[in-house]
Amino acid sequence: MAIEANVSRGTASRVVNGSLEVSPWALKAVQDAIRKLGYVPNQAARSLVTRRSDTVLLVVSESEDRVFGEPFFVNLVRGLSQELSSTPLQLNLMMANTARQHGKVEQQVRNGHVDGVILISLHGDDPLPTNIVAAGAPVALNGRPMSDIGAVPYVDADNESGARTAVEYLYRQGRRRIATITGPQDMAAGIDRLAGYRAALRGKRGVTRLVAAGDFGQASGEAATRELLAKDPELDAVFAASDLMAAGAMKALRAAGRRVPDDVAVIGFDDSDLARNTDPMLTSVSQPIQQMGRELAKLLITQLRDPEAKLSPVILPTELVCRESA
Repeated sequence: MAIEANVSRGTASRVVNGSLEVSPWALKAVQDAIRKLGYVPNQAARSLVTRRSDTVLLVVSESEDRVFGEPFFVNLVRGLSQELSSTPLQLNLMMANTARQHGKVEQQVRNGHVDGVILISLHGDDPLPTNIVAAGAPVALNGRPMSDIGAVPYVDADNESGARTAVEYLYRQGRRRIATITGPQDMAAGIDRLAGYRAALRGKRGVTRLVAAGDFGQASGEAATRELLAKDPELDAVFAASDLMAAGAMKALRAAGRRVPDDVAVIGFDDSDLARNTDPMLTSVSQPIQQMGRELAKLLITQLRDPEAKLSPVILPTELVCRESA
């Protein structure tokens, strides 16, 4: 195989055994040789030697309906897969929104079935990151953790800045009865986007501030908007902390006879495909979701290569994308 790939036996062995310490050229050359020669490695024997499973566990602390129904998760997984495609690592998905599911995840780690774990959509002071680190596996988080969990690296968008930019835009457009539909307040993204809303309106006189709670889902955006209209039928702007909630808000506004954007301007957050398919098309805060997935993969790969690596949080910028709804 080494001869076919025109690499040293050591390099061929490292690729076969799942090492990341090879150049992209050598990796491709050996993989091409493996396919040409029809080589099938003995996975069990290799694992005994390398103590590696070539598996990354993606753990999402949400229900299956949410994971497979919301664009955010699809795009994040796409970015992860793109970054891992040039490595021997494969991605396995597990849900973990119950104690029983938490136990399954921790068992996978303790039994050595995974090389590392990526955690997405953590709520509150979830003990899963700490427990996985204690079990000896490297971890990368999507989203700023809600509690002090030590030096566990994470990737996030600049949620507060993005929300502040959106609400300041509404104010500059002359809107003065500005509401927000928050994300969950046991998640950093929900907290930071509410903080951005408040920061944008701080010190501004003549502004009515209205807040209703949501869970990032479309139904919650619709229900929250009905609540806001009951509080103030004359509200003229809504900043929703997700595109799905913004779509729900527009549905509720339409049912109430309020026109978007003539009567009420609406802005979402994510700039998902949904934003280009609402009527009118949705103004939204863009966050680079696929890039977030790639950065998560990079954080984990770095730890696999160097368990002593000191990694800093990765905070990615956001941008307001203006369309017809505002």
